[in-house]
Amino acid sequence: MTDSGAVSAPSATAVFEARQVTKRYRMGEVDVHALRGVDLDLFESEFLVILGPSGSGKSTLLNILGGLDVPSSGTVMYRDHNLTEADDAALTMYRRDHVGFVFQFYNLIPSLTARENVALVTDIARDPMRPEEALGLVNLGERLDHFPSQLSGGEQQRVAIARAIAKRPDVLLCDEPTGALDIATGIVVLDAIDRVNRELGTTTAVITHNAAVSAMAHRVVSLADGHIVSVRRNDTRRTPQELVW
Repeated sequence: MTDSGAVSAPSATAVFEARQVTKRYRMGEVDVHALRGVDLDLFESEFLVILGPSGSGKSTLLNILGGLDVPSSGTVMYRDHNLTEADDAALTMYRRDHVGFVFQFYNLIPSLTARENVALVTDIARDPMRPEEALGLVNLGERLDHFPSQLSGGEQQRVAIARAIAKRPDVLLCDEPTGALDIATGIVVLDAIDRVNRELGTTTAVITHNAAVSAMAHRVVSLADGHIVSVRRNDTRRTPQELVW
């Protein structure tokens, strides 16, 4: 099944248009097909959840949208930029200027405070928030000068979110952002991501194997074995606090 964007989200303007995207890896003597002809649109200000089990291709898809990987075939357009024709320098600039990433593991620098970890991004961004503003948006205004070792797992993940959004990216891509967290902490982290989407209008994609998270989304894309198997829209979205895990 393909998704040509017939079910629109908050805006009908497509930020991404992926067409017939495939990804093959060579592992020894075996060809691994991570993606098999995926068509997907992602719309401005949308909150999209990409759902699927481990090995379904969702991380590969997210990495291709974020310019961390390139497809074996097919095309990926980001607005009017063809990412599949971009060289390494152009992809680096694209990631720097347009995309914020949040991963399962926080990747904070232990010797830097929360403020300083966020400043690593704001020092090189074109039009950044102040670190204090970004940390305030994820409710860490009182923890600016704490080191990662002084923060809980959920707080560290929120620092990572603040770091990702501080450069005011057009797109926030989150790969299993609650995968290493307990339920209560995961809800706090999802609330921070939801707030970024609502208050900043940041186009947001979250990949997860946890079906409960899909209730937050405008649309839910389900992957299996490198294929999109279903796309559905939530007529009523739940807040993170309303999720049933």
